[in-house]
Amino acid sequence: MKPYVILNAAMTLDGKIVTAKNSSNISGEEDLKRVHELRREVDGIMVGIGTVLADDPRLTVHKVDATPQDNPVRIVVDSKLRTPIAARITNKDARTIIAGANEFKYDFLVSDRCEVFRKRDVEFFFSGDKRVDLNALMNYLASEGIEKLMLEGGATLNFSMIKEGLIDEIRICIAPKVVGGVNAKTLFDGEGFDTMDEGVDLELIDSYRLAKDLILTYKVLK
Repeated sequence: MKPYVILNAAMTLDGKIVTAKNSSNISGEEDLKRVHELRREVDGIMVGIGTVLADDPRLTVHKVDATPQDNPVRIVVDSKLRTPIAARITNKDARTIIAGANEFKYDFLVSDRCEVFRKRDVEFFFSGDKRVDLNALMNYLASEGIEKLMLEGGATLNFSMIKEGLIDEIRICIAPKVVGGVNAKTLFDGEGFDTMDEGVDLELIDSYRLAKDLILTYKVLK
């Protein structure tokens, strides 16, 4: 049992989700509204610790009309429990769950930082040894009533999720830009697959223009 997972991202025509200097303002205003409309529809939204450290996102619905009840549950995959005290994702605007690995559990739970998070009603889920067990996390989120999950992950978390067969749908905004950069992250990085035959197959189920951008929706074939 797991949520229906939608990976949503914006990338340049050459597949970059950030530049080598971590600039990520890729899509236009209309696409940002589309993203927030999707946030309003889902039960949860998940990011990795890299996204939290780089962007300090709120992960709430604020580009379209919404009430506090429209905010999805926010989940941070943070194996080593590095989420900063000042991270906006730990405020009380919405429910927040930090998922960590068991190796780092004890030291974190007895730390002052953990106590600060608890006072903000931040919740914790632990699984795996050195890294979060994503399958266990998906089962836990389903048990918490999260039926539809939006993944706004970075390149590493995206690959880990698709390698485990945990992504059901991919929605991509392609901006008419090329930025290059051997160190600029793509939509999926991680260790990658060794052969094309091992790669994950997709089926295009929708496409349309949104202002200057192109929106593509793929079903992940399993």
